[in-house]
Amino acid sequence: MMTGANIDYDYLLKFLVLGDSGVGKTCLLYQYTDGRFHSQFISTVGIDFREKRLVYNSRGRRHRIHLQIWDTAGQERFRSLTTAFYRDAMGFLLIFDLTSEKSFLETANWLSQLRTHAYSEDADVVLCGNKCDLLQLRVVSRDQVAALANRYRLPYIETSACTGANVQEAVELLVGRVMERIENAACNRELSLLLTQSRCLPSIAYGPPELLRLHERSDQEPSASQRRNCRNC
Repeated sequence: MMTGANIDYDYLLKFLVLGDSGVGKTCLLYQYTDGRFHSQFISTVGIDFREKRLVYNSRGRRHRIHLQIWDTAGQERFRSLTTAFYRDAMGFLLIFDLTSEKSFLETANWLSQLRTHAYSEDADVVLCGNKCDLLQLRVVSRDQVAALANRYRLPYIETSACTGANVQEAVELLVGRVMERIENAACNRELSLLLTQSRCLPSIAYGPPELLRLHERSDQEPSASQRRNCRNC
């Protein structure tokens, strides 16, 4: 195990990207981490992740964050594998395709699964309507999305993995919500347990009383069975 003195970040955050197959989850993820778009569709098999470092400023403090975003397969046959990762995630990006009404209607099912398997029924979720650049092909109206977002009390943002529009903003929105929860974790028993007991997240210790500080993490990479080659969306 590596001690806190040997690591160069303050928090390890793990997010999970959810949504039907073909909505652009992998493309959005690569746009965020690499700043590039994959035009060829190759379905994710199993689950994979990408990482990025960022700085989060809050309450007069500068926090170094190691962000790990897990990309899930949207096909039905992989749902049991996907749900196994829910409880270890601290935040969720739920993505649907603005040119596919079916993918939008399926968001209710994804939310039901999330609330069943996540560490908390009110885990932080950001709803993303992807492919907003395809204006002429859009079939999901803003009124439809607003009704869903209001029903589940979700923040909503429209993104384009192709142009990069609002991709960084969507992730930063989720980071902000999760960090706010962590900073208030002294009175949040559910998140404290997730952070200290998760097999995939670091062990943490309380530093300043109002913050959870990173203490140690495993120096081993995820096993091959956990990580699958994800070539595209």
